[in-house]
Amino acid sequence: MFGNIVAIAILVAIVVGLALLTRRAWRAKRGAWLKWGGAILAGLLTLVFALVVFVAGKGLAAMYIPTSEPAPNLKVEGTPEQVARGKYIAYIGCAGCHGTKEEFPLAGGFDLAADIPMPIGSLVSANLTPGGVLKDRTDGELFRAIRHGYGKDGTVLALMSLMPYRQLSDDDTKALIAFLRSQPATQTQTLGGDNINLLGAILVGAGMFPAPDPVNKNPITAPAKGVNPEYGKYVATFGECRGCHGPNLTGTPASAAGDAIPDPRPIVSTWSRDQFVQTMRSGVKPTGQAFPQGMPWKNASRMDDTDLAALYEYIRSLAGK
Repeated sequence: MFGNIVAIAILVAIVVGLALLTRRAWRAKRGAWLKWGGAILAGLLTLVFALVVFVAGKGLAAMYIPTSEPAPNLKVEGTPEQVARGKYIAYIGCAGCHGTKEEFPLAGGFDLAADIPMPIGSLVSANLTPGGVLKDRTDGELFRAIRHGYGKDGTVLALMSLMPYRQLSDDDTKALIAFLRSQPATQTQTLGGDNINLLGAILVGAGMFPAPDPVNKNPITAPAKGVNPEYGKYVATFGECRGCHGPNLTGTPASAAGDAIPDPRPIVSTWSRDQFVQTMRSGVKPTGQAFPQGMPWKNASRMDDTDLAALYEYIRSLAGK
């Protein structure tokens, strides 16, 4: 943050300097070309740098000024049933970013910004074991981080705020917290965290990253588990399908965060349920073609048969819409 403030201060100084230069050129008495040419050039540069300062300031404000609701006052019981359910969800939805080689423990340490095609700084996944950030977080603060994407100080967690876990049910969110608490404490050199540079702030201020979904302050209940589109939509939520492929699985356009993500509905609609399940388990399509490297099919491979079947029915229900 300090480096970004210094950079903004330098940019402001440049704007002031260019504004003074514009004024000086306008007051020049020698030659109309010097007066008009110098004033126009310096004036345009002043406007450009002023716009950069405004956009960067907007991005920094979005990142660093706390805007969240207070963390709820709650205590998770940590029953065996909660821990088991939380482990299931974490293995599907959390291990890909926070896991050690996509496995437990969820010790983090992976720079997620390395996959973003622009040098925006670092986004290091947090150590989510009792030896990491959990040791100074209340259950309410963890609930807020998962549901709303806000850190302990109330500022935005850059990637968590974009994840679909804000639509995870209250019970599943508590179950996830119970599992996180149950892990062995793992010590790491870094606890993780966001360190976005000025370019990243400019991109945020310019709206070049996807906007988070609106905050839902109401209780959320999951649909009953079953092989049907309604429950399949919920599976697509905690399975992170809707985070990559879009809220309605229509695909997402390219952005500063990465390349375009395709619409999976046309191809899945040509598969049988068994073919879909086998594809998700193996990462190989019925044609023998492997998924591209960026497709996190291992997340889906960890789902049970009911969840995969429900996910298939949900995608099929969207075909043609």
